Amino acid sequence: MNSGKPHVPTQGTGVVVVGAGLAGLFTALKLAPLPVTVISPARFGEGASSLWAQAGIAAALAEGDTPEDHAADTVRAGAGIVDETTALFMAQEARERIEDLLRYGVPFDKDLEGRLALGHEAAHGSRRILHVKGDMAGRAIMGAITEAARAIPSITVLEGYTARDLIVRNGRVQGIALSPVDAAEEDGLVLPARAVVLATGGAGQVYAITTNPKEARGEGVAIAARAGAVISDAEFVQFHPTAINIGRDPAPLATEALRGEGAVLINGKGERFMRAVHEDAELGPRDVVARAVYREAMGGRGAFLDCRPIGSGLAKQFPMLLKTCQSADIDPTREPVPVAPAAHYHMGGILTDARGRSTVDGLWACGEVTSTGAHGANRLASNSLLEAVVFGARVAQDIAAAPPPPARSVTAETRRESRQAHDEEVESTLRQTMSDNVGVIRDASSMTKALQTILELEQAHAGDPQLANMLTTAKLITTAAFLRKESRGGHFRSDYPAADAALAKRSFLTLTKANEISREASGLSNRPHLRVVSQG
Repeated sequence: MNSGKPHVPTQGTGVVVVGAGLAGLFTALKLAPLPVTVISPARFGEGASSLWAQAGIAAALAEGDTPEDHAADTVRAGAGIVDETTALFMAQEARERIEDLLRYGVPFDKDLEGRLALGHEAAHGSRRILHVKGDMAGRAIMGAITEAARAIPSITVLEGYTARDLIVRNGRVQGIALSPVDAAEEDGLVLPARAVVLATGGAGQVYAITTNPKEARGEGVAIAARAGAVISDAEFVQFHPTAINIGRDPAPLATEALRGEGAVLINGKGERFMRAVHEDAELGPRDVVARAVYREAMGGRGAFLDCRPIGSGLAKQFPMLLKTCQSADIDPTREPVPVAPAAHYHMGGILTDARGRSTVDGLWACGEVTSTGAHGANRLASNSLLEAVVFGARVAQDIAAAPPPPARSVTAETRRESRQAHDEEVESTLRQTMSDNVGVIRDASSMTKALQTILELEQAHAGDPQLANMLTTAKLITTAAFLRKESRGGHFRSDYPAADAALAKRSFLTLTKANEISREASGLSNRPHLRVVSQG
C-alpha cells in the first residue's frame, strides 16, 4: 500500500474509492490487483463509523439457523419495505464474507470448544451475532482490514481529503474533486477515474446528538445527488435508543448486546418501562425502544440502562462500556447508566442495484451511504457490517468483470480553491435544527421550520463545501420525511402516528425535486428576494 498524494494516471485508468471504512477497504481489497486510490479524510485506520460498531456482524451460522430465517427477521424488522430478494442474498452470502474476514485476521470470539461464539440481539430469532471481546467488533474488524490493505501494493491511500463533487462528463462520472480537510491547506485535487465508488458512511453528524464520528456528515449522499443520482428512503434515520448521555460528541454507545445479555431500561424511579410498550420489552425494534426512551426523557422521568443484571461478566464481556462509564465517574456494576436516543444509522441513501451501481453511469456505492433495500424502514441489529462486506464484494466483482473505459476527458490536477471558512456555529445551528425538528418524533410544522432554516443557511453559506454537503443531505432527509405522511419504522410523525398500508413502499427522490418541494413546503417559493443556491 502507498500513502500520501497518489500518482494517478492522467487518463484515469484506476478506480477511486471514497471512504476508508469497512465498505471502502473491503471493496479495495476485493478489487486487487486493479489499481485503487482510497480517499480517507482522517489518518488511515481512523475516523470511520465502522470503528465505532460495538454489537457485531450478523450471520446465520448456528445449527438450526438458516439464511432464510435471517432474511425473514430482516424483512420483519424493516417494517414492510425491505427488498426481500436483497435481504435473502445478503443473508446467503454472509458465511462466505465471514470466512473472508477470518482470513484477513479478524479475531471473532470463540467458545471453549473453539467454535465461533454467537450472541443474541434485538429482533433476531436466533443467536447469530459474531462479536470480538463482547463490544469491540468494529475496532477489531477495522484493525484487521486496515493491516490487510497495507499489504496490497495496488492500493494507494490519500489521507486528509474529503469529497467535494463528482465530475460528470457526457452523462458519466469520470472523476472526483477533493477538498483538503485542513483549513490551512488551499489546494484541492481533481482525480480522474474509470470508476468511482462512494463508501463515505453515514450522516449522523447532521444531528446534534449522534453516535457517528465527525467525518459522518452525509457528503456521499450530497455529491451523488448533485450529480443526478436518485436518493432512496432518505427519511429513515435510525436513532439508537441507548447512547450514553454524558454530553460527549459523538455520544458513546451502549451496545444492544447489553440488553441481549440481560440489561434493562428503567426510569428515574427505577421502573422498567419497556414491558408496557412492546411484548419483547428491551429487545423490541430499535425505533420502538428509541421512542420510549425519548418519551421518558421528555417527560422528565429520565432514562437509564441498568446493567447490574449482567453481573460479574460485565467487565469481561463489555470492556468498552466499562471504560467509557469509568471515564465519566459512573460504575455500571453498581448504578444505572444514563442514556438517550442518538442518530445512529441512515437506512436511506444513494439508490443502488444488486451490483452496487447507482443511477449515474460510472458511479458505484456501498455501505451506509447507500439504500440497497436491505434495511427498509428500520435496520435489523448487526446487519450494517454485513451489508458493507456483501456489497463491497459485489461492487468489486462488477467493476473487475468489465472495467469501465478510462476517463479521458478529466486530467489529474491540483486546483487552488476559493472557499468560505467553515463556521462551527452555523454547523451547530443545522445540527440542533435537525434534532429538534426532524428527530425521533417529527411533524409537518417542525419539518417546515427545518426546511426554512436549511434554505436560509444555504443562501448565506454557499461557499463552504463541507456545510453545503451537510445542508444538501439534511434537505433530502427532511423533504422525504415531509412527503411520507405516515409513521413507519424509524420515521415517526406525531401528526400521522399510524402506518398507511398504501404507503408500504420505498421512496425515491432527486435533488432537483427536493429543491422544488422544500421551497414550496417552507413557503419560500413566492419570495423571490430570497435566492436559494441551486445544488443540482
